[in-house]
Amino acid sequence: MWLPRQHGAWAMLLVPLLLGVAASRPSEWQLVLGGAAFAGYLLSATLQAWARARRPPEYRSPLLIYGAAFAVLGLMLVAAFPPLLLSLVVVVPTAIVVFGGARPGTRRDLANSFAQVAQALVLVPAAAYVSGEVDVERIVLYTAVAAAYLVGTVLVVRSVLRERGNETFAALSVGFHVVVTLLAVWLLPPGYVALAAALTARSIALPVVQRRRASGAHPLRPIQVGMVEIAASVAVVVVSFAIPL
Repeated sequence: MWLPRQHGAWAMLLVPLLLGVAASRPSEWQLVLGGAAFAGYLLSATLQAWARARRPPEYRSPLLIYGAAFAVLGLMLVAAFPPLLLSLVVVVPTAIVVFGGARPGTRRDLANSFAQVAQALVLVPAAAYVSGEVDVERIVLYTAVAAAYLVGTVLVVRSVLRERGNETFAALSVGFHVVVTLLAVWLLPPGYVALAAALTARSIALPVVQRRRASGAHPLRPIQVGMVEIAASVAVVVVSFAIPL
């Protein structure tokens, strides 16, 4: 109840936040932004769980605590950096999509996942802006890196779990990663090309491993897939700091 089951969302928030730091410089305000982002995510996830469970009263305490934390940290940020309100242009419509998928009996679809990715990507320019060092070109590049990784992660995880055995979806995931790798060859330093190639290899390997294990009644579990994605997230962050754009 207090912690959502979608543990991959932590990486979805942390990766763009850290890439925003890589695009600028470290600042104490980025800690406040991170706190607001995590409080906002916990509030959103708890609201969705509350709606799916048909509004039981035991959700009241986490809703109040997460809501208060988000309000305090959010007001601190807006008071210090009023232009952050522009992020609502992205956050509000995507929140409508996310909460639309929280109705009882509704299955989370790709639109819901991509809406959450769009919300998370706001953290890249926001983290750079609150640092006081704004380089638009670098922010755009790091946002693109975060977007490519997070969209790819959604496709890979879905191809291994919810769309297990769906060859068309697995091919879509691999195709996306191949396109990203080709763009990296054209636009980015070699280290990013190697990273993109490694992520493409994992988009090919995981569905293959899943098919073989599932045929033996031992499919990959979400925690196992999650460990691979944690390693991928660490690789993205390390490369982003080690090889500045």
